[in-house]
Amino acid sequence: MTPQQFFKCLADETRLRSLLLIQQEEELCVCELTEALDEIQPKISRHLAQLRECKLLETRRQGQWMFYRLHRGLPDWALAALSATLEGNADFLAVNRARLEHMGNRPQRRAACC
Repeated sequence: MTPQQFFKCLADETRLRSLLLIQQEEELCVCELTEALDEIQPKISRHLAQLRECKLLETRRQGQWMFYRLHRGLPDWALAALSATLEGNADFLAVNRARLEHMGNRPQRRAACC
């Protein structure tokens, strides 16, 4: 992955917020992201597919749920850029995190998988 590909994939605010939320939470499903971002499911799914195409995300299926997490092959510089973005912009995801925390019926993750 080149820096141009990485930053181009994150040029959209929905993709950036999704990726940063996933980094903070370690993994999220589409329903959690639709709640956190206050967007419709097709839009979130489209952006997640783009992040998978860019090799920024990978998935894990658990029953009916598909969980998204950072791709294990992300280069160290990309992980550092994401971490620095989170650390240097605490308020950027504040509203999204509050929505996620107040979400009812979040899917349960198997402890052995996470």
